Amino acid sequence: MSKVALITGGSRGIGKETVLSFAKEGYDVAINYLGSEESAQAVLDECLSYQVKAILVQGNVALEEDVKRMVTTVQEELGRIDVLVNNSGITRDKLMLKMSEQDFMDVIDVNLKGTFLMCKYVSKIMMKQRSGSIINMSSVVGVSGNIGQCNYASSKAGVIGLTKSLARELAPRHIRVNAVAPGFIETDMTHVLSEQVKESVSKTIPLGHMGEACDVAKLAYFLASEDSKYITGQVIHVDGGMVM
Repeated sequence: MSKVALITGGSRGIGKETVLSFAKEGYDVAINYLGSEESAQAVLDECLSYQVKAILVQGNVALEEDVKRMVTTVQEELGRIDVLVNNSGITRDKLMLKMSEQDFMDVIDVNLKGTFLMCKYVSKIMMKQRSGSIINMSSVVGVSGNIGQCNYASSKAGVIGLTKSLARELAPRHIRVNAVAPGFIETDMTHVLSEQVKESVSKTIPLGHMGEACDVAKLAYFLASEDSKYITGQVIHVDGGMVM
């Protein structure tokens, strides 16, 4: 039986590249998306070209009933879950004094609670299998903080604490849990930035340029593979040296 990877927020950007990285390596894949069905279908079609099984699971990771349904669907249709990549995330950037409680909680709900819920229900399957790898997408701002992102930075710092705690809890069942902390990566979010802003950002990065989504995806695949079988509870930056 082929190994199975479930990737949340898998219809574009880092999520899309992560899905394709696993499909290229022969994994059957479950692609979670919330609203962009057309984009998700395009990713699924590309996965099928690699002669693997691929399914779409629509749902909001911040809603427990959605999470239960999605995880059950993946197990029923693909038979198991070997890898979970928690990639879903949103931003509501504002200075704290202008940030509403709803702005704060919306980000916490998706980025942190959503990661918790996915880990909770997928780990039940992995514990029965006595194997698995969970990769949680954090961010360098979860380590360094950032102006105008106290909600986002809080959520991503929380993901780091969640990752380390779960790594300790799940290690006896041979389940590894790690976090990836991307820096500035060229995605839809950064494409809207002006060239002047991009140039200014690049000057803060020792390697001198933004990363690509595939840089993060390749690390996620490594953390799921046997090549990283003795790595758990770690936070690995993919940021060109921006935060050391």
